[in-house]
Amino acid sequence: MSEIDPKIDALVPAWMYLPDISEQWGVLVTEVRSMVKAGTLLAVRRGENRSLQVPADFIDADGPVKHLVGTLTVLRDCGFSDEEILEWMFTEDPSLPGSPIQALRENRGTEVKRRAQALAL
Repeated sequence: MSEIDPKIDALVPAWMYLPDISEQWGVLVTEVRSMVKAGTLLAVRRGENRSLQVPADFIDADGPVKHLVGTLTVLRDCGFSDEEILEWMFTEDPSLPGSPIQALRENRGTEVKRRAQALAL
């Protein structure tokens, strides 16, 4: 959870603060923090006050985007850092088409996880 590289920051169109996520999901902010700590949600420190923020595209109405948690696990198992995960998730992949996070949001998680697992090989 370090300061994010500006070029990776530029890939992510919008960010959410942890209290806003907890309010949207109707849970305590400590639950959202626990998810970040457990690695089931990815947050980085950014902005002037270096607050923890999560890419808005990772957030659905009532929890993380479907298949996000599994994809994060696969990428971490491949040795990806949080910044590398963000870069991979938000970079266009012509074979998908679109970015992996777009594919997850369109419920194409199997395709995304297959590509993520291929990175380990």
